[in-house]
Amino acid sequence: MEGAQAVGAVLAGGGSTRMGRPKATVALGGRPLIAHPLAAIVDAGLTPMVVAKPDSELPPLDCRVVREAAEPVHPLAGLAAALDAAGDRPAVVLACDMPFVGAELVAWLAALADSIAVAYAGGRVHPLLGRYAPGVGRLFAAALDDPMPLTEAVVSLDPRLVRESELARFGDPQRIAFNVNSPADLERAERWLRP
Repeated sequence: MEGAQAVGAVLAGGGSTRMGRPKATVALGGRPLIAHPLAAIVDAGLTPMVVAKPDSELPPLDCRVVREAAEPVHPLAGLAAALDAAGDRPAVVLACDMPFVGAELVAWLAALADSIAVAYAGGRVHPLLGRYAPGVGRLFAAALDDPMPLTEAVVSLDPRLVRESELARFGDPQRIAFNVNSPADLERAERWLRP
């Protein structure tokens, strides 16, 4: 089923502690922050989906919303829930706070044949900017029994690292991998959106 249409899953179950309010609903460029990665997924031709905790605040969405279990509170749980919901289809997974991932990159990731392919930019792995094959979610669900950090769990499965030289075909790698975690990050993102 590797030829099946990929799912584009946006993870929105984080605590938003540094932002001080739910990140998915924060306005960026006149739209909720989560609308940016969702637009990239739709424009790439993938089936969009949002994965969030039961109490995660979301703006109105025109796509499937998967509510992951309230516990454990761990990024692995969201990733496992997204991949489980994707079923027998590959999934491109994005964080809801990554507004500069474009449709061309999403489509390119979806077309990869690697079991796991994740971005590597700024000297670190970005597990929530990656492509995951069907069945991989079982490995993350099992890892929740004795959870390790998300990046460590992904790296332990020997993923393909999509390095900056490849990301550069789709824009500035640092901007592509940028997460809006705080009000200062939001201000920077607003500046970057201005023509």
